[in-house]
Amino acid sequence: MSKYLKIKSPSFKQAKTLASTYGLANHGFKHLDTVYWNLTTPALYEEAVFRNEGNIVNQGPFLVNTGKHTARAANDKFVVQEDTTSGDIWWGDYNRPISPDKFNTILTRAQAHLQGEEVFVQDCYAGNDERYRLPVRIITEKAWHSLFARNMFITTANQDELRHFVPEFTVVSLPDLKMDPKIDGTNSATTIVLNFQQRMAIIANSLYGGEIKKSVFTVLNFLLTYRDVLPMHCSANVGKNGDSAIFFGLSGTGKTTLSADPNRDLIGDDEHGWSADGIFNFEGGCYAKVIRLSAENEPEIHACTKKFGSILENVVFDEVNRKIDLDDDVFTENTRISYPINFIPNAVPEGRVDAHPKNIIFLTCDASGVMPPIARLNPDQAQYHFISGYTSKIAGTEIGLGIEPKITFSACFGAPFMVRHPSVYAAMLKERMQKHNAQCWLVNTGWIGGRFGVGKRISISHTRNLLNAALDGKLNNVKYRKDKLFGFEVPLSCPDVPEEILEPSNSWGDKKDYWKKYDSLAARFIQNFKFFEKNCSKTVIESGPVRLK
Repeated sequence: MSKYLKIKSPSFKQAKTLASTYGLANHGFKHLDTVYWNLTTPALYEEAVFRNEGNIVNQGPFLVNTGKHTARAANDKFVVQEDTTSGDIWWGDYNRPISPDKFNTILTRAQAHLQGEEVFVQDCYAGNDERYRLPVRIITEKAWHSLFARNMFITTANQDELRHFVPEFTVVSLPDLKMDPKIDGTNSATTIVLNFQQRMAIIANSLYGGEIKKSVFTVLNFLLTYRDVLPMHCSANVGKNGDSAIFFGLSGTGKTTLSADPNRDLIGDDEHGWSADGIFNFEGGCYAKVIRLSAENEPEIHACTKKFGSILENVVFDEVNRKIDLDDDVFTENTRISYPINFIPNAVPEGRVDAHPKNIIFLTCDASGVMPPIARLNPDQAQYHFISGYTSKIAGTEIGLGIEPKITFSACFGAPFMVRHPSVYAAMLKERMQKHNAQCWLVNTGWIGGRFGVGKRISISHTRNLLNAALDGKLNNVKYRKDKLFGFEVPLSCPDVPEEILEPSNSWGDKKDYWKKYDSLAARFIQNFKFFEKNCSKTVIESGPVRLK
């Protein structure tokens, strides 16, 4: 921007102070204007305001509008199909193949697009365990995207380390570059394409910050499996006695909300690795939904909406007093906040714990309103439900979703980010569960008393009380019933939770209608699992539901 106005930007003099000797020419980006290397948060604020990328709102957050893309463009993700990796990739809707030639065409267009332009670079890391961390370089057109990368990944202030930084994977975010499907082989003007051989990802024609973080997560989901680390789409926390817990679930199921517990220390809210030594967070920040966020129910996250350094995406604000309105969904249901994890008072500073989880939580948002609020799974049932990944996609988390939740099965509770076949991740999870004697729970954060539009969403206080009882061992000695269709165990009582909540059919006016709906859901489970049976043992297949007789 400054080159057109002949005005020096606020950080022009400091642009190269923290530059790496491994420059952008190594990625094929030449003839650039100013490159802003590893700017700090205040400097990126100044640059973003200078370039009119957003607004500073009440008490300090930076607020942006991402335009057309207010969620991930799930149908526009591609993986380059080449000899070194193609045999190990789970090809299909989530990993669409694209040829090396097409990738090179897109890369050439990206290189030409940036000639004469200003860019921002953040050299950082993914993975809070130095034995497994990945040096990543994030190249962006927008200053606020550089701030987003700084929030979400692990940075260093060591100037010598930055000077000698060499990335092992590079993400290039170019929201002003549009693809041509006829030329580039993409589905639309938008694309996210990953090349594991060239160790590069290109994001074109999307301002949505989540594409940057999820691209890095997808990379780790592939690379770390070869180092005996299970990559997981989960949040994680640890109790005062060192008992860690992990929470699997798609966006909108409660991973961030339920892991941010004032009585437990937060390891991370979205992406983790499980190594031979314990759990470590991939990220240095959190990326939470904030639509209708409550200070009463989610005080730790709500406090971050009033902090300098937080980024608010697509949140409505008053242009006069700069106060935000977290209840307004005029732009999207998927309003978001990005903030450094140290904004959470009880976050684990190291981002890792050398302890294995005692409890594994599968969060499912059941929009049909028939699943129990909590159930105990044995290892084979855990593998079955992990591969199934039953939940409901919540409005706004992907482009094209309407207001009503969409029942879906997302393998490993994160199929869009799983590069290898789900059976690989499921086998790794089961092996760790058995080795470390971890208990698995299926927790429904969805509807009770009827499907969406008829019943109501289960109270977050009830869900927290159920979880706390499970994590504290208070459900170990209560009586259980065996579920008629799914065979898992459902507690008959739980401290501070009404007993009628534990039997979902009690909240339905017509129990015949309840069992008809429950049977229909069981049928969908059975049909979905047929895609995975050839990679599973007989005991796992038989751990699924049965139909009503």
